[in-house]
Amino acid sequence: MGTTAATSARHPRRARLDEASAGLTVTERAARGKAARAAVPREKHADFEPAPGRPDPVGLLQDQSATRVAELVPIRYGRMMASPFTFLRGAALVMACDLAGTPATGLIVQACGDAHVSNFGIFASPERRLVFDVNDFDETLPAPWEWDIKRLAASLAVAGAVNGFSRKQQRNAVLAAASHYRRAMHRFAGLGDLDVWYSHAELDELQAKYRLLLSAGERKLARADLAAAQDRDGRQELAKLTRVVGGVPRIVSQPPLLVPLADLPSAEHPGELTARLGRVIAGYRRTLESDRGYLVSGFELADAARKVVGVGSVGMRCWIILLTGRDDSDLLLLQLKEADRSVLSGYAGASGYANQGQRVVAGQQLMQATSDIFLGWFRPGSMQADGDFYVRQLQDWKYSLTVEAMGPATMLNYGKLCARTLARAHARSGDRIAISAYLGGSDVFDKALAEFAASYAEQNERDYASFRTAVASGRLVAERGI
Repeated sequence: MGTTAATSARHPRRARLDEASAGLTVTERAARGKAARAAVPREKHADFEPAPGRPDPVGLLQDQSATRVAELVPIRYGRMMASPFTFLRGAALVMACDLAGTPATGLIVQACGDAHVSNFGIFASPERRLVFDVNDFDETLPAPWEWDIKRLAASLAVAGAVNGFSRKQQRNAVLAAASHYRRAMHRFAGLGDLDVWYSHAELDELQAKYRLLLSAGERKLARADLAAAQDRDGRQELAKLTRVVGGVPRIVSQPPLLVPLADLPSAEHPGELTARLGRVIAGYRRTLESDRGYLVSGFELADAARKVVGVGSVGMRCWIILLTGRDDSDLLLLQLKEADRSVLSGYAGASGYANQGQRVVAGQQLMQATSDIFLGWFRPGSMQADGDFYVRQLQDWKYSLTVEAMGPATMLNYGKLCARTLARAHARSGDRIAISAYLGGSDVFDKALAEFAASYAEQNERDYASFRTAVASGRLVAERGI
């Protein structure tokens, strides 16, 4: 059967990200990678110098905040104030600007755009298996593969410094991550396309490979954390966020982090708001595969609220919607999150998708081994916003290890897992054979990446100091502890 016009509009046919590899043999693709190595020697990736006329990082953050919910921006700045690592998390735009001036091979992948170490974690697959993968795609865009691995490396160095690691321990963590990325890419280069697509980093693999490398205390912590993730099937999140009022489930009010729409100053008449939200759900449902749209159609709207999430995302319009299924105990929480242009777009080019929510969903589905069945997008033209949004299930066993609590051995091993996972995500969309050939069998790239990470960690410290000065002077307003 032919593809219908409706299906084609919902899921447009996507061109290969790296057209230069189309039609080439394996040998020719490997030669392409080696040619890139000659043009951009691997040692050059060690280089980082602030570009002449480098934009003021505080100014970049202010520009980015101009389109966000003004009353929430001080919360964003307050969270970034916590440490140089939380600053790095919130300063993806600053690093994107810096990465644009670093050497690049011209080999393009679907990049995460914000691949710091806290943006990896555990979540439930549609088959209810716990899997480990990249879990944040707000900035995803086709871009050089180097940008993602450099952000991961820098985050390991910055987090290590915050945790009191020695420079040698920080460097070892980056070297281990770089080596695992390179070796994983070699392995994926030797696989067929389907084998790469079906390669999963399951949680039980994490336990088997890394558990014995931890100290006794860290093993105990890891067992407790992973057991909590497995036991948490969404009920804990529902218990925290909802309560029964007059026999009807409602979202609790926890201002300013969680505010039911009816409590917002500009809220509409309840009847009008309910009708508007119904149209939002109907529009979102049309972007789902037919079976998943059918599943959502069986749920009814119960309540909605504005929610503050993350660090860098604070101030973006984000809502949660509570839906009921068979009865009032059969609950589904969806998160509707605003999607702006990727921070990479000013340097890697605009998205091929007119709807930024669709950009996020398409990128996530391309990079992840398995994705949330409720992923969709819409453009509301309502709900106090006219931008693009994407939708996912709010809590589906999602869990990330606390980076700030890691010791050197834990972070080194966790960085390995993140790097290997990133390589698998890149191998799905980019020319893994060319990238593998570029990286080669030696540790030249690994050492270069370690040098880059150390240099960028120092730059991040300088930017963090400038940020703190801006807050102290009153140029920025930060609310801490929220």
